[in-house]
Order: sequence, then structure tokens, then C-alpha cells
Amino acid sequence: MIRKIIRIDEEKCNGCGLCAEACHEGAIDMVDGKAKLVRESFCDGFGDCLPNCPTGAISFEEREAPAYDEAAVKASQMTKEKTTMEAHAHNHQGGCPGSQMMQFDSEGRLTGEVPAARPVSRLRQWPCQLKLLPTQAPFFDGAKLLIAADCTAFAYANIHEEFMKGKVTVIGCPKLDMVDYTEKLTSIIADNDIKAVTILRMDVPCCGGLQRAAENALRASGKFIPWQVVVVNRDGTLAE
Repeated sequence: MIRKIIRIDEEKCNGCGLCAEACHEGAIDMVDGKAKLVRESFCDGFGDCLPNCPTGAISFEEREAPAYDEAAVKASQMTKEKTTMEAHAHNHQGGCPGSQMMQFDSEGRLTGEVPAARPVSRLRQWPCQLKLLPTQAPFFDGAKLLIAADCTAFAYANIHEEFMKGKVTVIGCPKLDMVDYTEKLTSIIADNDIKAVTILRMDVPCCGGLQRAAENALRASGKFIPWQVVVVNRDGTLAE
């Protein structure tokens, strides 16, 4: 079929890899130091990679190309996510320092750390990204769970004191991560002694995916757990 698809000028490409990172569908790979469109059926023709190219090596063209295969893209994304989660699960006690699990005290400090001047972080564990968290961990035992949309931390100034304090915080964005969190949240709630759940979301439609996943997980867990939804407005106030 004839359709719009990206074209990469190899002579202009400087091999920075920004386009490959920006392509959520995984159509672009780095080959011999140059960006290559290696999976034409994964290119949706929207051009998320274009503004990330510093040399202007990427453009659109209309030509014969296989149709965009959304099902194959989603399957590939799920496989990559599973591989990433398994790698973090195996390496949380070693390997990359950024993925090592940590548990903090009630004041948000690493256990045994000298008290710091206020204000202090109320984050009680690491990692906090939902995609990176294991489904079972010591910090989940007897925990109150805060399931927060990424943007709430930037929109609501007092999130540490009013929402994170005394809770285990997990964050995510269903629009950017392009995953359904229901299965993982169900495992976290069902397989641990979770005492309460707070869902903190923004007043934007895409945050509905996070709320639905949490609500579905609560139902699927088979447990009766107190829960609430709090909405943060884009101006930094709380919705009524």
C-alpha cells in the first residue's frame, strides 16, 4: 500500500540515537552507528521521532510500505516490558545502582541515616516507578498504598506531606508507558498485606486509565480494602 512513512537520511544522521528513543513503537534501531528504519510495519507515520533529530535527518515520504501493524507493536512492547521487569527483579539486590531496592524510614530517610533539615522527602522505598517495582517486597507488608500519576508530583506542591507521608508510593502514566497496569496492581494488592489505597490523579482524561486500572485491580484482588480517589487540578489545587 502507498502511505506516509518516515525517511532517514544516513548522510545527515550523526548517530545520537534520540530518534530511536523517541520512537515508542520500536520501528527504529541503531545499526553501525546510524539510525535505521528496520521495521516499516511498526512506523505509524505520526513522526514522534522528527522533532528529536538535531540534524534534520528525518522526513516524511509517501511510498509503498507495509501497513502499520498495531497488534505487532503492542506485542513487542509487552515483551520488552516483561524483559525489563524480569531484569530488574533479578538485579534489585545488585547490578545497576538505580534499580536496587531500598527501604526508607518513616521520615523518608534511608534507615540509619542522620536526620536531615526540613523539608524532607516522604518517599519510603525505591524504586517507585510502577513499571520497575516487583510485585512482592518487604515494604508492601502492612502498607498504605499511594497510586499516583506522574504529573501529580509536579502539579501539587505539598504532595510529600499530604499524600506520600506514611504510604508506599507507586507512580505511573498509562499514556506514556502505553501499558495496562491492572495485572501488576492486582498482584501487588492480592499478594501483599495492603491496608488502604489512595489513587491520586490529574484532572485530564488520560489519567482515567490509571484510575480504572487501580479500581479493576481492587476488584480483581478479591479483598475489601478502604480506598479513595483524589483529583489534582492543573492549577495545583485539589478538585472538590
